[in-house]
Amino acid sequence: MTETFKRRRLMCGCLGCDPAAGFAANGVSRRSFLAGSAAAGLGAAGLAATGFGAATAQPSGKPHRIDVHHHIVPPAQRKMNIERNGGKGGPAWSPQMSLDDMDKASVAYSLTSILNPGPWYGKIEESSRRLARECNDYAAKLRSDHPNRFGIFAAIAPVDVEGSLKEIEYAYDSLKAEGIALWTSYDGKYLGNEIFVPVLEELNRRKAVVYVHPTPPECCANVVVPPSSIEYATDTTRTVASLIFEKPSSATKFPDIRWIWSHSGGTIPFLTSRFTRLAWERKMQDPTPTLQKYYYEIAQGNTPGQFAALMKLVSISQVMFGSDYPYRDAKEAADGLVDYKFSAADQLAIDNGNALKMFPNIKI
Repeated sequence: MTETFKRRRLMCGCLGCDPAAGFAANGVSRRSFLAGSAAAGLGAAGLAATGFGAATAQPSGKPHRIDVHHHIVPPAQRKMNIERNGGKGGPAWSPQMSLDDMDKASVAYSLTSILNPGPWYGKIEESSRRLARECNDYAAKLRSDHPNRFGIFAAIAPVDVEGSLKEIEYAYDSLKAEGIALWTSYDGKYLGNEIFVPVLEELNRRKAVVYVHPTPPECCANVVVPPSSIEYATDTTRTVASLIFEKPSSATKFPDIRWIWSHSGGTIPFLTSRFTRLAWERKMQDPTPTLQKYYYEIAQGNTPGQFAALMKLVSISQVMFGSDYPYRDAKEAADGLVDYKFSAADQLAIDNGNALKMFPNIKI
C-alpha cells in the first residue's frame, strides 16, 4: 500500500471518514426547522408559501426533491476499504437509513455514488475493476428494489483507461445508469490531465452527466484541520482549473459533458476573477461562460454567503439539490435552501426542476 493511498484512506469521507461524526451529523440539523402554510399549486409538492421565500422544508405532502449527492456503501466497497485501510470501512449505512433520511427532508429520489476513493486504490489491477463492477451492480439492484427512489452515478477509475471504457459501456448500455461519478484527482492528477482524455472523449460522445466529488489532495495532507474542512472545497476548484487551463483544454475540447460540481462549487465562485485574470495573461478566452454552463449542487454549500456568491456566478437553472448523506442529513441542505428565501419558483427549480430537465426519465 502506497503512502499516498494510506493518506487518502485516512482522510476520506466528507467528515474525515469518522463514523461517529457521520452519526452526529445525521442526528440534528444545524439550522432551524421553518414552518409555513400550504399554497395552491405547491402544497402537493411538499412546499408551502405565504409570499416571497416563505417555502418550508417540512416533510409534509408528496416528497419532491431530487438529491444528486447521496452516498451509498456497497458491501464490496466496505470490504475493500477494511482490507486496504486497516479496519475502516466507512460510515454506518443501509438502504433503509437512506430512505428514512430522504423522507425526513421530502427527498423523492437520490442519485447514488460510492465513497472515496471510488474503485481506485493506487494502481491498475483486476480487483479495482471488479470492485467498480460490483458497486455498480449493487447500485442497479438498489434501484431495482426501489425503482422510484434511487438512480445511479456509476463508478469508474479513469486512470485505468481500458477498464473505465469497458465500465462506461456496461454502465450505460446494460445498467442504464444516469451518469458517471468521478473524483477531483487521482494520484495527484487532476481531470484536465492528458491521461484522462480517452475517457473524457467517450463521456463527451455519450453527452454524459458527470458528477464530481472532491478527495484529499496530495499537496495538502499535513494541515491543521481535516482536509474535508478546507481542502475539499478547494480541490473542486483545482480540478475545474485543470480542465480549463491544462493542455489540451478539456473544458473546450469536450463541451458536451454535463458536469455537476459538489458543494456549490467549493471556492469557484470566490476565485472567478482570478481565473479571468489568468486567462487574460495567457491570451485565452474568458472562462466565465464555461463556469456558468456547469451545474452545482448545494450539499455543504447552503449557507447565505455560499449561496450569495454562487448566485452571482450562475443562474438558478444551474443549481441542484444535494445532501452528502450519510455524512450530512438531507434536512440540513433543505433548511439551508429555505433559509436563503429563494422565491418559491426558484426553490422548486433547485429542488427538482433542473434535475428533471437533465434526467427526464426520473418520475417523482
